[in-house]
Amino acid sequence: MSTHAPPRGEVVAAGDQEIHFLTYGEGPAVVLLHGSGPGASGYSNFKQNIDAIVSAGCRAIVMDMVGFGYSSKPVDRDYTTEFFASTVKAALEAIGVERAALFGNSLGGAICIRLALDHPDFVTSLIMMAPGGIEERETYFAMPGISKMVSSFVSGELDRDGLRKILEMLVFDSRNVSDELVDERYAILQNQPREVLSRMVIPSMEDSLQDIRCPIVGFWGQNDEFNPVSGAQKFLERCSDCRFTIVTDCGHWVMLEHQRMFNAQLHDFLTHSVKGS
Repeated sequence: MSTHAPPRGEVVAAGDQEIHFLTYGEGPAVVLLHGSGPGASGYSNFKQNIDAIVSAGCRAIVMDMVGFGYSSKPVDRDYTTEFFASTVKAALEAIGVERAALFGNSLGGAICIRLALDHPDFVTSLIMMAPGGIEERETYFAMPGISKMVSSFVSGELDRDGLRKILEMLVFDSRNVSDELVDERYAILQNQPREVLSRMVIPSMEDSLQDIRCPIVGFWGQNDEFNPVSGAQKFLERCSDCRFTIVTDCGHWVMLEHQRMFNAQLHDFLTHSVKGS
């Protein structure tokens, strides 16, 4: 069976790095920031949500963050929250985006939080999908999915079957992990250095959540094995304009496992909170 890699789009300079992105539709910008893990890319993370964004009259900018997809993957530096956030912001400036809604899953959610805190006038709203960056490192590494993913990737012992097993931990129903998804991630994995995960440093921003000024809509799977679902309560307790949907029989990828419900709420939020802003 042939390997199907994610499609290639455009590349823009972001400081000394290059950031790859795909763009769909026209209108207010919605920037999609994917999660971490072996072979991750913006397209494989969000391809099932792009139409909902475009049909809401928005422009979907599907980005590969540094270290992932077709973007630069340096091996001589730490992958810090600031490194991810600064390259995303520089890339968007180069594209000509002046304001945007940010849609982040897992690691991407953490970067969305950082950008909303550092650039409140730039970020119009946040769409959070089991976001990271709100627990201490020890809490994340105690989660079975994170522990398995990092140890397998950093050891260099991850073949296609091993990758599938990790992806199946991201969902409640393993049938949601298609051969196409495994192929897309495995193609990217071939050129992804171990340092992307072994040198990743994402401290908790829990104590700063109350400083987020923009509207937030969030989603979390009750059966998430990567990020504790209790994180949703942290947003609800600290953020003034915020709502979260908790989904049963669902793992780390609400936007994939329950995409019909997810896309309907996404479309509604974009129509009223982004186009109306």
